[in-house]
Amino acid sequence: MPEQTPAVHQKAKTKRPRVTGVGRLLILVYGILALAATGRSVFQIIDRFGEAPVAFTLSGLAAIVYIVATIALIAPGAVWYRVAWFTISFELAGVLVIGTLSLFRPEALGLTSIDPFGRTATVWSVYGMGYLLIPLVLPILGMIWLSKNKPVPAEPDETTATGTAGASS
Repeated sequence: MPEQTPAVHQKAKTKRPRVTGVGRLLILVYGILALAATGRSVFQIIDRFGEAPVAFTLSGLAAIVYIVATIALIAPGAVWYRVAWFTISFELAGVLVIGTLSLFRPEALGLTSIDPFGRTATVWSVYGMGYLLIPLVLPILGMIWLSKNKPVPAEPDETTATGTAGASS
């Protein structure tokens, strides 16, 4: 019996989800931002798409990024870990590019002003100032957290290895 304890302990270690400690808060904020961005973009697209189609399409894209990032942060495994890295990196790039464009060339996005609370503003306009700069800070925190919470590679279970070795003898 004592031989099974390390295998059970090892199995528990490899199945450890990223949804612990600070990760829960990070996921909660991503989930809230996903809901806020989705609500905003759906309303903008339905109510006034003709006013700023580029900006509102980008709002919809931001909502999709937040939804996928939230799911990727919750889901276990190496594939979801890579999806989380991709979406969070894309989010940071989007915030930086859209934020810069909204400040220096708002007309390129179809924005009527650089007001972060304005009628045509998006989640990433002015670096997310309308959302208290959370869209700018969140991906940086997410990347730091992901780098410290890499998925643990699954090691072969000792009971499975002995069972297989015994079957071939």
